[in-house]
Amino acid sequence: MKIYKKNIKVQIEDNNLLYELEVKDWDAFINRENLYQFVKAELSQVKQISNDLLFKKVDAPIGNQEVWAAGVTYKRSKEARMDEAKASGGAVFYDKVYDANRPELFFKANAQRVVGHGDYVNIRKDSTWDVPEPELTLFINSKGNIEGYTIGNDVSSRSIEGENPLYLPQAKTFERCAALGPCIYLSEKPISPETQIEIEITRNGIVEYKDKVAIKMMKRSHTELVDFLFSECDFPKGVFLMTGTCLVPWDDFTLQVGDEVKITIDSIGTLVNYVKYKN
Repeated sequence: MKIYKKNIKVQIEDNNLLYELEVKDWDAFINRENLYQFVKAELSQVKQISNDLLFKKVDAPIGNQEVWAAGVTYKRSKEARMDEAKASGGAVFYDKVYDANRPELFFKANAQRVVGHGDYVNIRKDSTWDVPEPELTLFINSKGNIEGYTIGNDVSSRSIEGENPLYLPQAKTFERCAALGPCIYLSEKPISPETQIEIEITRNGIVEYKDKVAIKMMKRSHTELVDFLFSECDFPKGVFLMTGTCLVPWDDFTLQVGDEVKITIDSIGTLVNYVKYKN
């Protein structure tokens, strides 16, 4: 089952049928225990609409939540980060965090800096090496329970991060630095470890990079990441947590203005964004 956000409306896709309801407060709507069961029960009381009315351009499924991210959760990510940080002498830190008990967790964006499906993400003008990072993203309610899943694009400057690991906030956080969507996928059970993440980057109609991976390749579990995130932080409206990536383009690739980034995750759907500079 999937829920889509569009202004004050929520569209629910379930068993190839589409429903619509109005909500006064998106944050309150999603930040509850047993979200799947709640929405399932609501279906008997809301109107069914034509599948043709499914919004092609939907809002990012975020209200006033923060977006956090986990780093170096896949071996390929560790190797890529070590490569980019060799010149600064920071490569050893990525090796250490991959094997450490404590994961790397960092603040990615507030809602202001998040865009949705079909919208533009930014790359920095002061960066020479920029990449999208396709990530399974958890929606966790204020009690610390994983209630749903969405697709995240953690746009990152590898040149800035590689220059010095202490520059991570500048490499990760800027206007339109993150995309979420197109929906929140709800399920009675945790998402399957066989779930595939796929990315395709197109430039001038030509596919520049395409790859996919199963989320079972993650070194850390979702609950482990959530436990560390909530150990010293409260999230009264819930929180989104990007869980890391191992789909890293080759070292001579960098995003350019006009590129199309398409990220697909089994069961959730496809998130499409386009690349530009900040106005």
